[in-house]
Amino acid sequence: MTSCRQVVPLFVDLAAHPVRWRLLNELSGSDYRVRELVTLVGEPQNLVSYHLRLLRNGGLVTATRSSHDGRDSYYHLDLDRCTETLADAGAALHPALQLSTAPTTFDPAGSLAVLFVCTGNSARSAIAEALLRHHADDRVEVVSAGSRPKPAMHPNTVRVLREEFGIDISDRSPRHLDTLDDHRFDAVITLCDKAREVCPEFGDDPRWIHWSIPDPAVSGDTHKDSYPIFRATATEIDTRIRYLLPVLTVGGR
Repeated sequence: MTSCRQVVPLFVDLAAHPVRWRLLNELSGSDYRVRELVTLVGEPQNLVSYHLRLLRNGGLVTATRSSHDGRDSYYHLDLDRCTETLADAGAALHPALQLSTAPTTFDPAGSLAVLFVCTGNSARSAIAEALLRHHADDRVEVVSAGSRPKPAMHPNTVRVLREEFGIDISDRSPRHLDTLDDHRFDAVITLCDKAREVCPEFGDDPRWIHWSIPDPAVSGDTHKDSYPIFRATATEIDTRIRYLLPVLTVGGR
């Protein structure tokens, strides 16, 4: 009897190598630069870069230029794509192993405090604060702030939250990081490459996460021109928050 040779599912093929698995594991929690991943996985830079290229070619990892240092790049794990390829791998082995494509539910154990940081606190971090509060339904204390806050919220921040998510933040103003010196946080999430470098230390060893997301406010000549960029940014932040929620528990990664 002649058997047909089956193609190994994409996720299995990419994740089976120990270095690639470690890279996926590190990137599942935060965006990193190559030199940071070299330190985290303990492998030479040329080897790390080689495996990152394979993960990028497979669509599991993307890279964006740093908005702080354009010579550098941040790598990001596409968790939606991972979910899809994991589901495909299960179904390829047996129909009964078809996996759910939705992130797991959020059930925090105890009180949690989360801080979102960007430079101006008028777009990305404000959007993240509003969306986490919306999804967590007041089960998380969430705050956002900026290293150099703008005088007011960007009009498209207010608009995109109202039109796409039904959230009203029209009465909110940007906050300075200095006002939070005496606060403690379980997780500090930077959404701006520049703010990541200047964010102060907070006590009690919080979980540090970085999301390298370009500032939507620098695109377009008018508020009308930049609105599609704000909508795409809000969608990306919402996706990241949905995958963040399951790990925002005591003892989570």
